[in-house]
Amino acid sequence: QVQFVESGGGLVQPGGSLRLSCAGSGSGFSRYAMGWYRQAPGNQRELVATIFIGGTRDYIDSVKGRFTISRDNAKNTVYLHMNSLKPEDTAVYYCNKAVRPTDWGQGTQVTVSS
Repeated sequence: QVQFVESGGGLVQPGGSLRLSCAGSGSGFSRYAMGWYRQAPGNQRELVATIFIGGTRDYIDSVKGRFTISRDNAKNTVYLHMNSLKPEDTAVYYCNKAVRPTDWGQGTQVTVSS
């Protein structure tokens, strides 16, 4: 059973950047397609970025060209580089398997505000 710990969130002004990190524990990390999800108040959790085993990436339209997902299997870590942040990106961000997510971590809060 893989578990995840997210970090790197914070308060940033519109147009700013952040890099989120997700450390996975347990075995099999490199065998999973991984995703970054987010949940804003009053909204359902949504999958915003996916990185597949072979390295292919996919994003929802609203973050394309601004967010980049990457992974380091040797460190059991997934990253989300976020540029040109907008107030609508404000949410708690989580990482998990992109298919059949397992237990959720605490997430990391990202707040975009002037």
